[in-house]
Amino acid sequence: MITDRSQRWTERRESYRRAGREIFDASAHDVELIDQATAKAFVKQHHYAGECSPTAHPFGLFERGTLLGVAVFGPLPSVNAHNAVFGPAYAQTQCVTLGRFVLVEAAGINAESWFIARCFDRLPSRGVIAVETCADPVERHTPDGVLVKPGHIGTIYQATSMQYVGKTNPASLPLLPNGTVLSNRAESKTRSGERGAGRAVEQLVAFGAQAPRDGEDLKAWLQFWRPRICTTFRHYGNHRYIRVLDRRHRKAILGNKPNLSYPKIGA
Repeated sequence: MITDRSQRWTERRESYRRAGREIFDASAHDVELIDQATAKAFVKQHHYAGECSPTAHPFGLFERGTLLGVAVFGPLPSVNAHNAVFGPAYAQTQCVTLGRFVLVEAAGINAESWFIARCFDRLPSRGVIAVETCADPVERHTPDGVLVKPGHIGTIYQATSMQYVGKTNPASLPLLPNGTVLSNRAESKTRSGERGAGRAVEQLVAFGAQAPRDGEDLKAWLQFWRPRICTTFRHYGNHRYIRVLDRRHRKAILGNKPNLSYPKIGA
C-alpha cells in the first residue's frame, strides 16, 4: 500500500508530505541502531506525546547521515499485557511492541513503510520473533479545542502487511490539560515506588500539582492530585496489528487470533 500523503511531526507539530514529483530514494537512506539517549531526545523533541520509555531496540532513519526518524521497540508494559497479545510461552524479550514511531517533515513521502520494513529485517538478529503495535483512532484536543493528536487507523502498518487482529479493550484514560494522556505505566510505577516513578510526578507538577515532600507517600499523593489535574476520557480501543518475523512461530502466536479486514478511514 502506497499512500498519497505521509504524516510527519516536527517540534511536536503535525504536518503532511504529499505525493508529487518526489520519489523516495532508498539508496540515500540507512537504518541503524542508535543509543537510548538519542532516541529518547528525538522522540521528546518531535513526537506529539513528548515522552519515550526505555526500550531494548531503538532504530534511527538516516538520510546521508542526518537523523530523520526514530522507531523504538521494547517489551509491553506488563506481563499480563504481553501474555494477552503473544501468549505466556514467549518471553518478553522475544516479542516486542513498537512503542514510538516518528519522522520529521524532511523525511520523504512513504519513507515510513521502508523504515519499518528495514527494522523488521534487523530485529530477528536481536532475538525478536514478533512485533505488536497499535493505532489510536481517536483525536485529542486541549480544553480550548486545539488539536493535539489526530486519530489514525494504522495505514503504515497495513503497508507493511501486519495482521489486523481487532481493537484493544475500552478504557477510561486520565487526560492532562494539554490533551495528552497521563501514562498508565508511569502511574503504576509511582504507586509501587518502582524506578522511573518520577515521570507521573513530573507530568502532574507541570500542570499545577504541588511537588511531593521528601518521604511523602507517592501513592497517596497521586490519589490526591490526579483527579484535580486530569479529566477522565472514555476510550473505546486502539486498532491492534501483529507481525510475526519468524514463520516457525506464526501458528503459535496468531493461530487463535482473527485475521480481520483492515479498518478504513471514515469507516
